[in-house]
Amino acid sequence: MDLPCPAIPLELPSYQRKENWGAAETFYQIVRNLADTSVERSPTEGRAAKANILGPCALGFRHRDDLVEIRKILDQLGVEVNLIAPLNARPSDIARIGEADFNIVLYPEIADEAARWLERTFKQPAIRSVPIGVGATRAFIADVAELASADPTLALGDTHSRMPWWSRSVDSTYLTGKRVFIFGDATHAVAAARIARDELGFEVCGLGCYNREFAREIREAAKEYGVEPLITDDHLAVEDAIIEAAPEMVLGTQMERHIAKRLGMPCAVISAPVHVQDFPARHSPQMGFEGANVIFDTWVHPLVMGLEEHLLTMFREDFEFSDEAGASHHAAHSPKAAVAPTAGVEAAPEADVPVPEPVASEGETVWTDEATKELKKIPFFVRGKARRNTEAFAAEQGRSEIDIETLYDAKAHYAR
Repeated sequence: MDLPCPAIPLELPSYQRKENWGAAETFYQIVRNLADTSVERSPTEGRAAKANILGPCALGFRHRDDLVEIRKILDQLGVEVNLIAPLNARPSDIARIGEADFNIVLYPEIADEAARWLERTFKQPAIRSVPIGVGATRAFIADVAELASADPTLALGDTHSRMPWWSRSVDSTYLTGKRVFIFGDATHAVAAARIARDELGFEVCGLGCYNREFAREIREAAKEYGVEPLITDDHLAVEDAIIEAAPEMVLGTQMERHIAKRLGMPCAVISAPVHVQDFPARHSPQMGFEGANVIFDTWVHPLVMGLEEHLLTMFREDFEFSDEAGASHHAAHSPKAAVAPTAGVEAAPEADVPVPEPVASEGETVWTDEATKELKKIPFFVRGKARRNTEAFAAEQGRSEIDIETLYDAKAHYAR
């Protein structure tokens, strides 16, 4: 074709495979076709170890910020970066990919296949520890230090992460045992499940991914957490699974965020596909010790805000918390002066805005006003679960009406 650039043929069956597979296959073909197989690594004596960082891409979830943290770690270990690909890599960069001593597979969904080819062709070992979370970051540092024959003391001594302190603090008791449902790409989902249970004390009540190529990893992790793995790209199936699991928080993609918001559940995005708001202007990594801080903020704050909103609801009848109350130092509690109506114009009556209440359709149980009022006292982030449990209990007992007695009977029943 006489083109001024390399031409690589690709066979991507778009109706049979998904985007992640297409990205992995494309990167694999680029590496296979452009890598100079005649390249030989120089002797390791007297020089720093070299590593390729594989997997980051322009539209990946926090990939650019992750790279900043990974390079910090490699600098502390005295490891030189040979190249980063596919992000910003040129054909000439790919040609010298064989010069590195080993590969770091940051995002297996994109880079695993290419890394396996490099292992066979250049005898380059690969590090597949994904440094998401404090424990995984420490394991990643240890793995890199071993391959690079480096001292990990400086990198392991990083004190920037505050997640371990928080998980040992008294405040964590307010959130320990919270049930979380996790769904996304396999790498981020498995990492999120590990952090949720081992570093934050949450309970994993659901785990799944949308990329079938990594179903084995999800099944192994789900077995460890005692849950049924969910491997699907059908968002409706994910929504049904979330409703059935009745979690107190959802960690997922942008789609799961929409589902959680409809169901009134706290949520956080942990994986692509994502919305533009998940490409923040600030530094916001997921990897490394600083990434652990970001994860803490992203996951815990929705739950804490839920507690704060519940407290505001509890005290909304208090004069200090009413909508009309201003700052206390500005005489907020003084009675407001009455506003005289304009001459010739009758004052409009105040609108009585109805508050949505549980409404029963034909064949369902009916909630009394007293039970509905009592239900609203339950924190909003568990109110849906309390309502479903109560209705299920009433159906089992054959009660057509839910009053306060039924509500507390159901509470006692499920507390056993």
